[in-house]
Amino acid sequence: MSDKPRLPNLIVIGAQKCGTTSLHYYLGLHPEIFMSREKELVYFIEELNWSKGIDWYRSRFASNAPVLGESSTGYSHCTVFPGVPERMHHVVPEARLIYVLRDPVERILSSYIHTWASGEEKRPLNEALKEPESSPYVLRSMYYRQLEQYLPYFPDSRILIITAEALLGKDRLSTLKKVFAFLEVDDSFWSKRFALTWHETRFKRKNTRVGELLEAWPLKEKLRFLPFEVRGAAERLLLLPFSRRVNRPLLGEGLQEGVVRVLKPDIDRLRSHTGQRFSEWSLWPQQESPT
Repeated sequence: MSDKPRLPNLIVIGAQKCGTTSLHYYLGLHPEIFMSREKELVYFIEELNWSKGIDWYRSRFASNAPVLGESSTGYSHCTVFPGVPERMHHVVPEARLIYVLRDPVERILSSYIHTWASGEEKRPLNEALKEPESSPYVLRSMYYRQLEQYLPYFPDSRILIITAEALLGKDRLSTLKKVFAFLEVDDSFWSKRFALTWHETRFKRKNTRVGELLEAWPLKEKLRFLPFEVRGAAERLLLLPFSRRVNRPLLGEGLQEGVVRVLKPDIDRLRSHTGQRFSEWSLWPQQESPT
């Protein structure tokens, strides 16, 4: 019998800024589930960690738990990182996938705030979204376009779609129960730590110059390998004096109309494919009323 670690049988594929960090944490609390210590392994992305090889990937899952999992939001960014589903199917064809979605417009705003606060984005919001058909922020909110890349390789029965609104809102416990049932583990499991939420946009801060230096400091990099609870507190204590609160940008009416015009056909296809209404989202069809 081989002593090599098993490969994962659970992959959270995204989407970015939809609560995947919180879900990764909640899953790891379950005694029958082991989640990789480092989130965002991005192994199946050729431009990132694919070249590290299968043994490197295996080594992230040294556990005897029935369910082994990882979470990488880059797996649902097909316009930038193509070929992920094919590689994933080649390596872990029996894996179950979880795709977490969020109001597409809210996800765009959260993603913009995240990249602007990190210093990766320098443009104002209206400039970043002025051509919504090609904006990476908009393309990552085209959920069906991302999902359909997986359908030739993974049947619907192996893909669970949940929403951030349910996972992080009042339906958190029932949503986790659904997730655990999908993974065929004890769905009655509960932890008081399910009350925690990670990386909320409303708490996002932008570093000052000193904060940027600390962000690049080797000690800050090592914090990534601490347990979630300790890591979050350590990061806040380290950077809080050297950062400022980020105000939520406004999406003007004309700009929002352009973004919705691009997104709506994709969301309509998502609704048709899944049978879910997503009635809490801002792209709810005007001719209908949620029930």
